[in-house]
Amino acid sequence: MGHLGRYLEFIGSLFRNREKFNVYIARIVDECILIGIDSIFIVVIVSSFIGAVTAVQTAYNLVSPLIPTYVIGLIVRDMTVLELAPTITCVVLSGKVGSNIAGGLGTMRITEQIDALEVMGINAASYLVLPKIVASIIVFPMLVILAGFLSIFGGYLSGTLTGVITPNEYIYGIRADFNQYNVTFALIKSVVFAFLISTISSFQGFYTRGGALEVGKSSTNAVTNSCIAVLLFDFILAQLLL
Repeated sequence: MGHLGRYLEFIGSLFRNREKFNVYIARIVDECILIGIDSIFIVVIVSSFIGAVTAVQTAYNLVSPLIPTYVIGLIVRDMTVLELAPTITCVVLSGKVGSNIAGGLGTMRITEQIDALEVMGINAASYLVLPKIVASIIVFPMLVILAGFLSIFGGYLSGTLTGVITPNEYIYGIRADFNQYNVTFALIKSVVFAFLISTISSFQGFYTRGGALEVGKSSTNAVTNSCIAVLLFDFILAQLLL
């Protein structure tokens, strides 16, 4: 409870004595590049292979001849949109982005750069952390959309190249009984996960104490806590919104 209270107090401190909006624009753009552009490669690899494996394993489990083959495309679509694209992508990003944020802020803390900002009268939490949060909320939905497309496309390639499903059947499957709300739900999850990952990682890095060893511990704690928070809120959002 003590850590939760400090975390909530940390969130509140981001909005006190903020700098002018123009100060944040350039920093938000830089963070978007650091968080989003630098994460595209890992998102492409993970999402493509997840879709491919889902299609192949779904085909493997369709043992009844009464089940039409196009169900493979339908299952890949629903699993991708509801769970694989938003949740698995954000779990992967919690390791890549979360450790990067915590390590960077932790290094700034132990080298007294954050203390120097506070001595100059700057709200260091707002100046350093708020752009990371805004950038995460902007780019995470984009990465989730990319992951969803590549996962479905990966399932198409693996299914058609291995011969378990024809291209027409797969396309019919991803169109059958489509619920548009699932896409909205996935984007809502991506925004919530972006906020959790960026704030938890920033909290762990901002309050680092000690030396280089403690920076590593902060990065580890940021990743583990972010993953737990993502999975917990994945369940909560599913209960509330579905």
